[in-house]
Parts: sequence; structure tokens; C-alpha cells
Amino acid sequence: MTGALGDSSLGFIIDRVDVGILVVTENLEVVLWNRFMEANSKVSTESIVGNNLLESFPDLPGKWLEKKVRSVQLLKNFAFTSWQQRPYLFHFKHHRPITGGVTHMYQNCTFIPFEGSDGESLVCITLFDVTDTAISHQEVQQAHADLEELSHRDPLTGIYNRRFMEAELDKEFKRVARYGGKLSVLFLDLDFFKKVNDTYGHQAGDQVLIEVTQRINDIVRTTDYLARYGGEEFAIILPETDTTGGLIFANRIREVIEKTPVHFGEHVIPVTASLGLSEYCEGVESYDALLDQSDQALYMAKKQGRNRVVCFLPDM
Repeated sequence: MTGALGDSSLGFIIDRVDVGILVVTENLEVVLWNRFMEANSKVSTESIVGNNLLESFPDLPGKWLEKKVRSVQLLKNFAFTSWQQRPYLFHFKHHRPITGGVTHMYQNCTFIPFEGSDGESLVCITLFDVTDTAISHQEVQQAHADLEELSHRDPLTGIYNRRFMEAELDKEFKRVARYGGKLSVLFLDLDFFKKVNDTYGHQAGDQVLIEVTQRINDIVRTTDYLARYGGEEFAIILPETDTTGGLIFANRIREVIEKTPVHFGEHVIPVTASLGLSEYCEGVESYDALLDQSDQALYMAKKQGRNRVVCFLPDM
């Protein structure tokens, strides 16, 4: 079975090691095919030795493999490809009952040039099953991603927090300042929220914040950013939205909040909100200035009687 290698003891070891081993010529004719390759490919040694590898496995990355084999032979140097660079060379099934969505065997591959017993230039390709390592690595990466996402979220409502919102607003502000476009910012504050806490308790207040958040989330677009700015105050970044569109959006939110009181135990808690809207225009120096304009508009909404939307005007 060892073909050009011609050593039965070596063949015995090669067949029993839990690593895929195949040897090919410069033209990718298969010289050796061990039992690992047989078991995972379902292709027998007898049917593939002497045949072209790419003809037997047309799904292989042919151009890449030919280039890799030739460069290894030319430079007479060892080469390595990790699963992170290329998840697998051969599409083999994995052998794990629990895989976290993995559908194939991850492989590390080595390419080793050597000379056969007849002087022919050969390349030994080895495949190491590193599926467990890949799964563990991906789980760690996902855990880091989840932790990072949680760091951007408000723990009570699940929406973005102030820090993340300001970072995204800074990006949006720089975008429109440089390339043009529209950008509006909306501040929302629940009216007389302290009275809710004092009358019904802080758990009721939390329930109000959670349900109001859900109602706003039902209205916002996927391109908008909703954040809890602090306490009972929310901020919404509205990319590619001018004052006209922002007013329509803000009044939809105001009406939904007003028309759907929050039920807490046997209590029905009426809720209203005041909203301040500002739109980016030339001369606004920073995203902080844009936020300040929304805050001034919100202050005017409260001053004028609450439960209303006010747009920022220069004379404010």
C-alpha cells in the first residue's frame, strides 16, 4: 500500500495514526491514501491510487491546491494551512454529537516535499482533525461578542445605553458633516415619572420603562438607534431623517404611549411623554451640540404643558 515508499512497517503506522495522510505527485496523481482518508471520504485506496486527485474530488479548491503543491516542490519547503485560513481541504463529516452548528470537520493541513524511492518529487499532505479546537475557539469568540454586546445594553430595558448611543451619534454626525445627508435626534422624557414611583413603587416604575421601550421598539426602523439615556429619558438617532419625517415619527410614538396605559397588578397607570427633536444643519459643531438642541426642545415641550413634540428653533 505504501507504493513509492516501499516500507511495510511505515505503512502499518501510517494506516493506524488518527491523521489523514495522502501523497501526491506534481500532477496530483495519488500515490498513497491511508485508512483515515478511506474512512472519512468513503473512497478506497484501490480506487484512487494512480488517479488524479482533482478528478476524484472535483469539489477540492483545485487552483489553490495545485499552486500550493507546486510551490512546496519548487521551494522544497514545508507549508502549513490552519483551519482559520481555510476551514477544511476535504469536506468530511465531523464525529461529534454536539457541535454548536458545525456541519463539517475542521482541518489543519501540512504539505511536506520529499523524494520517492525512484527519485520522483512527491508531496505528503496531512490532515489533522481540529474540530474540537475550532468549536472551542468559536465559543470563546461568541462569548466575547456577547459580553461586548451586553456592555452596550441597558440592563433593565435591553436597549442601547447612553455610552453606545453617543458613540454611534458621533459616527453619524461625522458622516453627514463630511458627505452630506440628513440626521435627526429625538429626546423623549416620560411625564411625571417620579409620581409613578412614589404612587405605585419602583417595580411599577420599572414595568413602565420596560413596556414603553417595547412600544417604541415596535415603531423604530432597523436603521434607527434607540437608547435609554438615563432614568426615564430616552434618545433616538434617526439617520437620513429630516424635521418633517422626525415629527411624524415622534408623534406616532407620543400617541402610542398616551393611548396604551401600563397595567401593573390591579393598577392601570396612564403614561405620557414629552419629546424634543433637532435636525443637523450646517454650523452645528459637534454631536454634543446636536444633543443639546434636542434637550432644549424637550425642555420647551415640558414648559408648554407636556405630552407634545417640539422642534428645536434657533431662537431657543
